[in-house]
Amino acid sequence: MTLGPPTPVFITCSPGPSYFGIANLAGHNITQLSDPVKAALQHDNLIRTIERSGKKVITLAELPNHPNSVFTKDTAICTPRGYILVRMGLPTRMGEEPWMAEALEVIGIHCIGSIEEPGTVEGGDIILTDNIAFIGHSTRTNQAGVEQISNILKDLGYETRIARVPAPFLHLGGTMTLVSPDTILHIKGLFPDAFFQGFQLIEVPNTGFISGNVIPLSNHQAIAHQTNIQAIRALKEKGFSVFSLDLSEFVKGTGGPSCLIMEVR
Repeated sequence: MTLGPPTPVFITCSPGPSYFGIANLAGHNITQLSDPVKAALQHDNLIRTIERSGKKVITLAELPNHPNSVFTKDTAICTPRGYILVRMGLPTRMGEEPWMAEALEVIGIHCIGSIEEPGTVEGGDIILTDNIAFIGHSTRTNQAGVEQISNILKDLGYETRIARVPAPFLHLGGTMTLVSPDTILHIKGLFPDAFFQGFQLIEVPNTGFISGNVIPLSNHQAIAHQTNIQAIRALKEKGFSVFSLDLSEFVKGTGGPSCLIMEVR
């Protein structure tokens, strides 16, 4: 069994020339070009906030010609026993999988499974608790991918719960976040109550494609995009400390806060 690094690690990727110089926005599913100065400042602030919470941050250089590599969450699935090599559902993101795999291997996290063609799975569609795996069937994680990742996770001892991710959400992670071991922040009305059985719930209205997306930290802390007012308010009402950050230059890339980090479990 891989024990992994001695302290919690978040892997991020600095935005670079590829993120700021996209010729085909639609092909990369990015709505508009980001401002390089603002994006760099926002990303640096995110890293500093994570580090102040006691987490270690490893920052990778952007993968050339892959602007979406800044969204590290999607590029692998990390479990306490190692990582699962995914197969990206957006064609322009293919190639990011071995890039992240190499970074994980360097810090002592080893591969325990992989998604094979025709399956596609992106990390944003997988949310792991201690013993339950929430799996999103989305435009990025197809039926073959759902079946493959379900089998891998079941073999690791997880109970799997599968839901279809409705438009306009790219991933399950836009709709829900495990904010503590027994508490889920989620958008009200998207999934049946049974999907969340056994968890305390913090419900928020559907105000956009990242309404349910925050970064959970230790000790009832979380990071949210500053415009996600409903989630910030709901978390605070439940006793969470919330760091409200401006991440607008990454929302332009159709990503929320948790999309920007790969948490090594």
